Amino acid sequence: MSTETNQNDPILYQVSGGVATITLNMAERKNSLSDELVGSLSAMLDRAQADDDARVIVLTNTGNTFCAGADLKSARPGVADTDKSTHRRTFVDVFQQILGSPKPVVGRIDGHATGGGVGLVAACDISVMRNDAKIGFTEVRIGVAPAVISVVCLPKMTRADASELFLTGERITPDRAVEAGLINRAVDPDDVDDVVSGLVAMLVRGGPMALAGAKELINRVPQMDRQTAFEWTTVKSRELFLSEEAQVGIAAFNKREPAPWVPEGD
Repeated sequence: MSTETNQNDPILYQVSGGVATITLNMAERKNSLSDELVGSLSAMLDRAQADDDARVIVLTNTGNTFCAGADLKSARPGVADTDKSTHRRTFVDVFQQILGSPKPVVGRIDGHATGGGVGLVAACDISVMRNDAKIGFTEVRIGVAPAVISVVCLPKMTRADASELFLTGERITPDRAVEAGLINRAVDPDDVDDVVSGLVAMLVRGGPMALAGAKELINRVPQMDRQTAFEWTTVKSRELFLSEEAQVGIAAFNKREPAPWVPEGD
């Protein structure tokens, strides 16, 4: 895998085999959500979307902390910029980019995640975390609440889990986080790469439009009433089946060949 950014950059970007890897690279500051890191992360998410060689995005980190949340050393930690005239990217923008990404986003969580970092974990479509790390909504212990990140965390959690974890501020194990719906898998540190690679290998076999459509279903259908959902999904299903991508994919399936969008070697 070739490096495509300077090793001193706040965010690293690499692409290989259809996978764009975006790495939070401010380990000395526990990858806290400074303006610099958030702005760079947003820019790299844009880059991955525009990169025709990238089919899947993997979000990971350097150091022993995936993301420690708000940069508490800044003048106004965790305070969103509401002055749109500055054109500064915010953490909300990052959430919108991940949730709206037509390309699947896989979290390779190679360390602790607290506060806003948990939101970043939950925003990923699929997340794998090393089981010797800790994760938790620690905001109440510094006198605030997990406000913005609740938008991406609560849809994945039961009310009981959310009440306990939001109110206690307890840092929990990844195994407990799996039970709470915050992450998909907790694995031994030595197995993280193999598990992520296995997931990515499955994801790149999906058609680009199909993957985008599946994400759209996940994000939109739960917010609809049943009748609206059936009407909308009927139209969506017809649209997908009639697409050129589906025709090519079905033809490849009938010939027992890989679809043309599958990277060579997969």
